[in-house]
Amino acid sequence: MNKAELIAKIAEDAGITKTQANTALDSFVEAVTKTLKGGGKVTLVGFGTFSVSKRAARNGRNPQTGEVIKIKARKVARFKAGKELSAKL
Repeated sequence: MNKAELIAKIAEDAGITKTQANTALDSFVEAVTKTLKGGGKVTLVGFGTFSVSKRAARNGRNPQTGEVIKIKARKVARFKAGKELSAKL
């Protein structure tokens, strides 16, 4: 499912226009992004939790040359499915 299909489904289920559904979805994505940027986490009971974790610096290999390269430490977004979502899958 892509964004357009998700917007159409939200609009149909909620009985709103696609424009309103798009605005709601954009607002949700923006709120989650802002919270994760600030180091927080977003928990939707029954669905799951969005959080930020840190990846340590590590050594990797260039697959073409076999040369060892350094990969910098960075923050990554994580999603952990909730109990209800996991049970439905």
